[in-house]
Amino acid sequence: MMNKTIDVQELRAMIQSQEPLQLIDVRSPGEFSAGHVPQAINIPLEQVEARLGDFTSGKVALLCQSGRRAGLACDVLQDHHQNLVVVEGGTKAWMDKGYPTVASNSTRWSLERQVRLGAGLLVLIGTVLALLASPAWIYLAMFVGAGLTFAGLTNICGMAMVLAKLPWNRPSRSQTSLKQEISKS
Repeated sequence: MMNKTIDVQELRAMIQSQEPLQLIDVRSPGEFSAGHVPQAINIPLEQVEARLGDFTSGKVALLCQSGRRAGLACDVLQDHHQNLVVVEGGTKAWMDKGYPTVASNSTRWSLERQVRLGAGLLVLIGTVLALLASPAWIYLAMFVGAGLTFAGLTNICGMAMVLAKLPWNRPSRSQTSLKQEISKS
């Protein structure tokens, strides 16, 4: 079945007209917190089917980074919801137009993206060094591959745990103070 799509200009007009609309962003929580369309709520793609009760009965606009995952979410939801639209180009198209976004952390790269970059670089380095320096470097690539396999099977990623402790992935002092003030009241 073909998904109904709208572009970001149509989405913006719908939001500005105050017409009833539920905006669902199906990206990962890290991607969502790095920047999202105002009024959007985050229901990651892998949770969509389990969270059917979170969807209103009115019009629902689905978006992700580019539109692909939103289309997949629409495919999952179409038997449960009648009034779905997919935002073509997603959050990237929204930002490219210069429309306002909301960010709840200071990093622009999700932890997931940082893991992909780190793992890719380690595999590339291990493979190149195995070819140029010593065949023993291939074990670096194998170690990373084993770690990614373990992460995929268990949803526990050692590299993500390490990266999460780095300064750019921790809340700033102002965010930490705000959280402390909120918890005191």
